[in-house]
Amino acid sequence: MKVFSSNCIFDYSWSEVSTANWRKYCPWNDKSTHVIAVDTLSRTLDSPTGILRTERLITCQQTAPAWVLAMLGGASTSHVHEISYVDARAKKVTMVSTNLTWSNILSVRETVTYSPVLEREKGREGERSDHERTQFAQEAKITALCGGWQKIRSKIEEASVERFGENAKKGREGFESVLAMSRRVFGEEKVRMQQG
Repeated sequence: MKVFSSNCIFDYSWSEVSTANWRKYCPWNDKSTHVIAVDTLSRTLDSPTGILRTERLITCQQTAPAWVLAMLGGASTSHVHEISYVDARAKKVTMVSTNLTWSNILSVRETVTYSPVLEREKGREGERSDHERTQFAQEAKITALCGGWQKIRSKIEEASVERFGENAKKGREGFESVLAMSRRVFGEEKVRMQQG
């Protein structure tokens, strides 16, 4: 098993990030054109805890070489099962995703969390103000399940971690554009509502 991990801070409040998260694969994200469908399978609210649990199926266009698809008998689309938990009281979003396609050959289990980071800023006249940003933490555990030599499994895992890292970078860039567009659109709407 190999592990990929990444952390960054988005310069947006937790409320903005947790709301924009549902639009992560929309047309505002030009880095996620490989995502061709997002289907919500279930959504429940646990009344005692206030945690919103959502289960989704994400369908993607494969970017694997044709010879790999032919050798493994794969289709041109792949599926990912995602379960997310939004805890508005604790201000934490947790998403756990698992690949469904080729899961008998390669297991990918990704966990992502978004949580607020409150920073105190000193203004021009010395006054202090709070500035909320959002911590993003990502971890993917990748395990090659194919038989054979350990060396082959390790190579598959290493290549998968490298590719996962490249895709994760694109994903963060795409989500930044969704966050920027959300802030602009919601800001314009807020002004329009205030004006009348």
